[in-house]
Amino acid sequence: MLIESAPPAVPDRLLSAPLRAMTVGSVALISLLAFEALAVGTAMPTVTRSLDGLALYALAFGGPFASGVLAMVLSGIWCDARGPRLPMWHGFVWFVTGLLLAGTAPAMGVLVVGRVVQGFGSGLLSVALYVIVGRVYPESLHRRIFAVFAAAWVVPSLVGPALAGLVVEHLGWRWVFLAVPAVAVPAVLLVHPGLRAVGVPVGSRPPRDAGARIGWACGAAASAALLHYGGQQRGPLAVGLVVAALVALAGCAPRLLPAGVLRAGRGLPTVVGLRGLASAAFVGAEVVMPLLLSRERGLSPTAAGVALTVGAVSWSVGSWLQGRLPEPPSRATLPRAGLVCIAAGIAGFALAVWPAVPVPVALLGWSLAGLGMGLVYPSLSVLTLELSDPGEQGRNSSSLQLGDALCAAAVLALTGALLAASSGPDPATYLVALVVSAGLALLGALIAGRVVPAAG
Repeated sequence: MLIESAPPAVPDRLLSAPLRAMTVGSVALISLLAFEALAVGTAMPTVTRSLDGLALYALAFGGPFASGVLAMVLSGIWCDARGPRLPMWHGFVWFVTGLLLAGTAPAMGVLVVGRVVQGFGSGLLSVALYVIVGRVYPESLHRRIFAVFAAAWVVPSLVGPALAGLVVEHLGWRWVFLAVPAVAVPAVLLVHPGLRAVGVPVGSRPPRDAGARIGWACGAAASAALLHYGGQQRGPLAVGLVVAALVALAGCAPRLLPAGVLRAGRGLPTVVGLRGLASAAFVGAEVVMPLLLSRERGLSPTAAGVALTVGAVSWSVGSWLQGRLPEPPSRATLPRAGLVCIAAGIAGFALAVWPAVPVPVALLGWSLAGLGMGLVYPSLSVLTLELSDPGEQGRNSSSLQLGDALCAAAVLALTGALLAASSGPDPATYLVALVVSAGLALLGALIAGRVVPAAG
């Protein structure tokens, strides 16, 4: 007599035995990516003085951003063709190699090379981790794991700059780079056992347009680097470089994103577009915030930094909430609610332009914007996987993160140009920048219903 064995139980918790190591390792890796991205900004002035590398200062930031853009596209192609295991391991090796190069650099040029290598590894890793979620975690846990991912990215913004400052002051700037591999190695070893069970979808092969996508990715990466460099300049040169970069980016980016993203096509195109709009809205306001509070309201740099922390904390709260709310009646509910919160929150913070409005009132608005980001980001990540066939999870995860990064870079360049255009930013300049940011979020809220694919 044959006794049928029961099918294995589907994990119902992120830390249940089958998923515990994968969850801890993945969250640790994302936290390290976030920490390094933030910590470098704190350490770089000291690095520049130590290596006499002021001429390469901008490239130390633009280089890894550009290489990350290219890596996201390559990782998406690779994950769909071969599964996420190899992109994951290659991303880890590139990331750690870049850190070691930067941490031991005898000259600024070597440090920039290390930063470019590190950025390439980060791009490979970030897309591979999204695909791993789609292949390893049951759909019922997607909202929760992406909420944890969001928190893992946001929390380092609370402690990363201060911790990096302490490391620079007491151990030296090199340890900002060299200490991270010590944590990254055990993190990736935790992920490894679960990766061995991740198969490749039947019939998977490199997409027919893989070569063209890589070419357009190279163009987008070069445009992003030029955009970043131009944003660091002043005067007519800055305007010329930024305009040229934006034109080139406008030509390359649509070839890397889902068809119909510019016209808000139903389903995935709108999901990717909403992620870009949310990112552009929040970042555009965030870059204005400390300047407005310090110049117009007289806050110290420390107090202005604490104000930024308010948004980071509420972002984490929003992520936690969306992972525990009941299943919404529509796929559009959480993205729309989040974008409305972002628009309303930025509008509330814009009240700080008027001296009669207490600063805490404006910060309450900023906390609402952070809450909205916490609702939007994980919910759009979940939708991306829901709307992707197994063989397209890499491509679509890549598009989601590319849209996010490129939209943020574009709005940062435009906001920087707006601030630089005035002889000294005045309340009207800040208000224009904040109105544009709030308008982008409101546009996203208006089209959020289009994340639901057309019937049939």
